[in-house]
Amino acid sequence: MMQAPIETARPQSFEEIYGPPENFLEVEVRNPQTHGVGRKMFTDYEVICRTNIPAFKLKNSSVRRRYSEFEAFRDILERETSKVTIPPLPGRVFTNRFSDDVIEHRREGLERFLQIVVGHPLLQTGSKVLAAFVQDPNWDKNSW
Repeated sequence: MMQAPIETARPQSFEEIYGPPENFLEVEVRNPQTHGVGRKMFTDYEVICRTNIPAFKLKNSSVRRRYSEFEAFRDILERETSKVTIPPLPGRVFTNRFSDDVIEHRREGLERFLQIVVGHPLLQTGSKVLAAFVQDPNWDKNSW
C-alpha cells in the first residue's frame, strides 16, 4: 500500500529555491607542483575549500599539502574517532613517482579521499583536525 505524498503547507519562496544551500562544503585537490632536487624532491597539491559551515573559519581557502601530510592527517582522524571508517589514501608509489601520470593519479585519489572525509557529517562537525587541515596554511601534524 503506497502512502499519499505529504502535502506541504505552502509553496517554497524564490529565495528558498534559489538561495544558497543550507550547508555546503566543497573541496578540490589541484595544481600539483614538484619541488626540490634528487632525493629531496616532493610534490605538493593545492587544497581548495569552499564552505558555509560555521565550524570552518574561512568561507574560501587554499593551502598546499604534501602526500606525507595527508598520511599524518589520516592517522590523526583515525585516532580522533572510532565511529567513522576513514577511507584509504591512494597507495605509496616508489617508481616514476614524479611522472605526470603518477602525479595525476595520486591527485585524483587524494581528492576522492578528502571529498569522502569532508562529506561525512560526523567529521564536519566533530573533527578538530579537519577544518585545520583543509584551511590552515601553517597546519602542523605535530600539534595534533
